[in-house]
Amino acid sequence: MSLLLPVLAVLAGLAALVWSAGRFVDGAAASARLLGVPALLVGMVVVGFGTSAPELTVSAISAWRGNSSIALGNAWGSNICNIGLILGVAAAISPLAIRREALRFDLPILFGTTVLSWFLLADGALSRADAFVLLVAFSAWLGTSVRRAVRGGAAPESASADAPGAGLSGRMAAFWTVLGLVVLVVSSRVLVWGAVELAQAIGVSDLVIGLTVVAVGTSLPELASSIVAARKGADDLAVGNVIGSNLFNTLAVVGLAGAIRPMDAIDPAVYERDVSWAFFLTGILLLILPFPCLYRKAAERRIERPGGLLLLALYAVYLVQLVLCARMHA
Repeated sequence: MSLLLPVLAVLAGLAALVWSAGRFVDGAAASARLLGVPALLVGMVVVGFGTSAPELTVSAISAWRGNSSIALGNAWGSNICNIGLILGVAAAISPLAIRREALRFDLPILFGTTVLSWFLLADGALSRADAFVLLVAFSAWLGTSVRRAVRGGAAPESASADAPGAGLSGRMAAFWTVLGLVVLVVSSRVLVWGAVELAQAIGVSDLVIGLTVVAVGTSLPELASSIVAARKGADDLAVGNVIGSNLFNTLAVVGLAGAIRPMDAIDPAVYERDVSWAFFLTGILLLILPFPCLYRKAAERRIERPGGLLLLALYAVYLVQLVLCARMHA
């Protein structure tokens, strides 16, 4: 197969990814201000859920075909990537402010739902009853978040001249949000396909491709939107993106997969390694809060660059463990 098409796919996918991420963040931030909705909520619901469309599709199809390892591994692997790689890269580029409402409400809920999933999967199975519990928890969290926003639990962002999406009308904000999201997801798929074809053409093993290109590829929408949001100072969108995406994966994606087809025999590695790593990294976000070198003591605490580098280092350790486990079972 000629390498011209994969090369063009990589270049076009990357260009479209960068362009659509900027438009998506502008549209989402402008929509939050125009609707009077906190940007953190928009980041969790619109950005976080929207960019998790690839994980939802892959897990649903995998569950339907009876491949529980892919269905669950995709969801939990994405959660690990979201915290370790995406939040780590975003914080390393530009320190991220985390508001008190996220620290007091959303992050503890994310940790709690991770613990809930950890216990539900401890028996090595995911029944329809387990899936129902996850879906009910998802509905309860989403409803509570919306009610808090409607009651004024958090203030919307101010429309400063240099704010993301400043000057956009309501129609244009909605247009760029929807178009940006669609192009974001499609371009990530094109980029992953081209990268996989190139890697195979130059002799890179399927293991390396699976652990790098494909694993990160399903999280490219989250990565692109979080980096752009961080660079534009839309920290609530960047942080909300990770929180919302992980909650969506933990509750909705895993819950839907279990509802489609109960999983009687889950690969032990999914629970012992991937779910445990997701549990560990989620806990890290809470445990490192007291350290001033990682967080400033202020109303809006910030994940400083050392904190971002710490998350990246932990993600690298996870990848090393994946490689070692794969070699042991080869």
